Amino acid sequence: MITNTEHCLSSRDIALNDRSHSPLPIHSSTLTLTPVNECCLTFQINLETFQRIEVEGLFNLKPELRGAFSAKNFHPEPDIEIEATLQPDLLVHLSECTTSEDPVAYLQTLSQTQPNHPLLNTESWYALRVTQSQASGEIGYQTFWAYLNPGKITQQNFSSEHIAQQMIRFFREQVDDAVELNSDELDKTLDEISNTFENWLNTTFDEGDRAISDAIDEAMEALNDLVDDIAEAAEVVEDNSSIYQVMIDFFTEDDWAFTKLQGESILQLAFQGKHDRWTCYAKAREDQQQFVFYSICPAKAPKTKRRAIAEFLTRVNYGLIVGNFELDLSDGEIRYKTSIDVEGDHLSNALIKRLVYTNVMMVDEYLPGIKAVLQAGVSPEEAIQAIEQGEGFPTAR
Repeated sequence: MITNTEHCLSSRDIALNDRSHSPLPIHSSTLTLTPVNECCLTFQINLETFQRIEVEGLFNLKPELRGAFSAKNFHPEPDIEIEATLQPDLLVHLSECTTSEDPVAYLQTLSQTQPNHPLLNTESWYALRVTQSQASGEIGYQTFWAYLNPGKITQQNFSSEHIAQQMIRFFREQVDDAVELNSDELDKTLDEISNTFENWLNTTFDEGDRAISDAIDEAMEALNDLVDDIAEAAEVVEDNSSIYQVMIDFFTEDDWAFTKLQGESILQLAFQGKHDRWTCYAKAREDQQQFVFYSICPAKAPKTKRRAIAEFLTRVNYGLIVGNFELDLSDGEIRYKTSIDVEGDHLSNALIKRLVYTNVMMVDEYLPGIKAVLQAGVSPEEAIQAIEQGEGFPTAR
């Protein structure tokens, strides 16, 4: 049986899996697992891992289900903490844990012996809170699941009135903290809330249960009234001519998952190439009427390799027509940039598409060469030759 005990895992790793079964390692100094009627997992991750979680919507952290409680950006340090709750019907997998260390040890053993176990699937966990301690204090946000915690809703305490109130509370706080109001975004958030929760209820309880139907109907009726009131009071004005809006429309229509950076006209995205996955940023510079797209190379150049990689990138850039590689000599970050100035004209989906896909294809083409120079000691000239001639790379020095 599961006892009401908190278990701590120190200086050990657990590898979870995302939807595509790609590993998501959790390197944490404090990882707690608290099994009661609810199973709660608290872990710490670095900023890069967190950005992957947000971009891919892991731990049921879809953009529309994130609270808008933080007006600040997360810093590279310290680590970011996520508290998540386990999908209730998976608690049975922990039912045989009897000692104070079993639940935590069980998770670690699973990550080594059964990496595809449901307990290690990020979609089996619902993120409740995301926080980071900074000099100015703690920042972060609560998610939709903190208001309607799957681990605390049972057949015995199911209340349609409570569900409606909590859904309205989450939605209203989302709107109150929003920098801008857009009717399409309001509708999208409303649809995501209703669809996500309805799907969860129907997979958790008996499908067609009258109480479930009543709860959803009551909540959606109240939410629809709230949206109408907000739209009327705010007199939402949509500016479809802005570069930022055109940018959002393109990535939405082209089926990219993205995150809007708080207070900035920037979208954060991810791209999976043939050779690796990396983070991208799309930026609207409204005053200058410019659109910029960056791919951030997944490998950074250490100080000892910056001269070599600078030569490699210079050799590559010499022959490029659209876009170029850039190297930050202060921290070794490598990125590829494509951009366009549309002053006196307008930005179209066709222009964005050309810049975006030229960008990611160039990174994917030259990424093996970058890694060969950084990690295998291959000379810049040899790396360029191997790419251009489609050869394998020389062995490491």
